[in-house]
Amino acid sequence: MATALKSRLSYHQRLFLLLIVFSWSLMGCFILFQYGREKHFKAEWLNGQLQLFNLRLLDALKEGVDPADFIARHDEPYEELRVTLIDRSGKVLFDNRLDPLPATNHLDRHEVVEALAHGTGYTIRRHSASADRNFFYSAMAGEQYIVRTAVPYTVSLRDVLAADSEFLWFMLGVTLLMSFAGYFATRRLGENITRLNAFAKRAERGERIDDLPPFPHDELGEISSHIIRLYAQLQKTTADRDREHALALHEEQEKIRIKKQLTNNINHELKTPVAAIQGYLETLLANPQLDAAKRAAFVGKSLEQTERLRRLLADVSTITRMDEASQLIRKEPVVLNDLIDEAAADMELRPAEQRLRVTIDLPRRIEMVGSPSLLSSIFRNLMDNAAAYSGGRDIFIRLIDEDDEQCTILFADNGIGVDEEHLPHLFERFYRVDKGRSRKLGGTGLGLSIVKNAVMIHGGTIEVHNRRQGGLEFIFTLRKRS
Repeated sequence: MATALKSRLSYHQRLFLLLIVFSWSLMGCFILFQYGREKHFKAEWLNGQLQLFNLRLLDALKEGVDPADFIARHDEPYEELRVTLIDRSGKVLFDNRLDPLPATNHLDRHEVVEALAHGTGYTIRRHSASADRNFFYSAMAGEQYIVRTAVPYTVSLRDVLAADSEFLWFMLGVTLLMSFAGYFATRRLGENITRLNAFAKRAERGERIDDLPPFPHDELGEISSHIIRLYAQLQKTTADRDREHALALHEEQEKIRIKKQLTNNINHELKTPVAAIQGYLETLLANPQLDAAKRAAFVGKSLEQTERLRRLLADVSTITRMDEASQLIRKEPVVLNDLIDEAAADMELRPAEQRLRVTIDLPRRIEMVGSPSLLSSIFRNLMDNAAAYSGGRDIFIRLIDEDDEQCTILFADNGIGVDEEHLPHLFERFYRVDKGRSRKLGGTGLGLSIVKNAVMIHGGTIEVHNRRQGGLEFIFTLRKRS
């Protein structure tokens, strides 16, 4: 049969058929491989979304919050989200979608096994006998419990995990173009080989060869170059997609890490004022005979710690709002000069030992669209930082540059500055140059982090340096239409 087929097809047709089979098989394998990688990435992305919810629930459970109350107070990341709480022996303690609870032990579930072994785990599709549905499961192990969230494997979820249709169409177009180019390439090659065969046969028989038609100008080199360029573009597209996927996955993992780190830092920072308030109150209760002056002193110290606790919670609320809903922050037309004047006026109302002279050099009115509260927090936190830690007597605010797109502002003091080793870390959350002095002065360790986030939300950048003449200078830009 192969011999008969070979006799019926010309060399050009056989070569073209071979090329078509090879190229379409190669593209099919590549598409299947790429789809497998893309589905894995999307599953990792979906797992990252659910793990954020798992982490928040585990933190709430540590604080004694009932899981049903937590779910009622928080928006679920997906519709019909199923939340299951399992103890480390595999017993189901809570399930928001089932009543009564399943009696089967869950230690053999793949996602639970992975979570106990590595901290987190997921299963893309598994049938639930208790709910009689297929689910995407994501589990995270805590100290006492395993939290497992599940999304029904519905049409919408299949769409999330489906292949990128644009990529498939692109691959199909590339393959068709390669087939089209291959047809002309093999036809020209077939013609050349046919002529070469005729030339060889005539030469072998000793016949005249000068009457053979000339060989056509060969364009296979140009077509080959075009195919190579297409492959290079395809390779670049694939590499760009891999980088985007890796970056997105890294961002999701970084969000989980930062969220957990922030939670641990907040817990640590809350312990000090809470422990101090508890100590003062226990002393008052245990010693009712204390004189009025000492009782008043203890009550005053408790009030100071309460105020520190209030400021910490307010700063944490601001940071969380910036991290989780920065795109929802309402922006409106503002005049930056007015916000700076208000912050400087508040400085005038401070006690003499905390008051610094503020010199403002803004030669013209700066109008922009932004969040008044966040823009104001930039200058108030920088002033608070200078008043508390700089040791100087003056603050300088100056417009360095301005155009239609953005403005650049310098904020400086004439204090003692900080050692160079601390400068790269000043904007980190809860970072303190002198921890004892910072807590004594009531600082929360979040002021400069709020400043940096507020600047970034307004499309700008910020940097800090030691001034040659002493003190710190912050130079930051703000986009007028961010």
